[in-house]
Amino acid sequence: MPWFWEYGADTEEVLRICHGRRTEDIVPQFVAPHQRAAAVARELALELADLDDVVALPGARQLLDALPRGQWAAVTSGERSLMTARLAAARLPAPKLLISAEDVSTGKPSPEGYLKAAAALGLKARQCLVIEDAPAGVSAGRAAGAQVLAVTTTHDAAELTDADVVVTDLSCVSAKSHRR
Repeated sequence: MPWFWEYGADTEEVLRICHGRRTEDIVPQFVAPHQRAAAVARELALELADLDDVVALPGARQLLDALPRGQWAAVTSGERSLMTARLAAARLPAPKLLISAEDVSTGKPSPEGYLKAAAALGLKARQCLVIEDAPAGVSAGRAAGAQVLAVTTTHDAAELTDADVVVTDLSCVSAKSHRR
């Protein structure tokens, strides 16, 4: 049972805006101030308890295996514990560099996470490719100055038109490693 049912929030409205955004940025729009910390904690607990149907996106493993381990990062709106649990559940490798909700002061659509990741990799954001599945993430990647590839796994292509390229999943994407 999602947190928003427990707190009486409008389910359709929460689902319309939540994907790709930090829980702590969404909850204040629907929950009274004295209940916000509990709602954020409850959402994390519910997400961590619901990993049975987490699977890797088609092509994800092949793409990650083709990239040198220290030359890619994950930037997530979720908590670090949730991202690592989902990666493990999907049997995907954890990145050496993970920027999560607790690492930024402003969540997506702010570019902060992508800018931090690029800097930590020793790159300018314009040298990076952001892969996203939500409008907030696409906006964050564009605002950072990166090229953006969107996958239509959670949103329709019409909602991801700000991306440079839109694909159905990662099975049609390949990587060629370049030494720096």
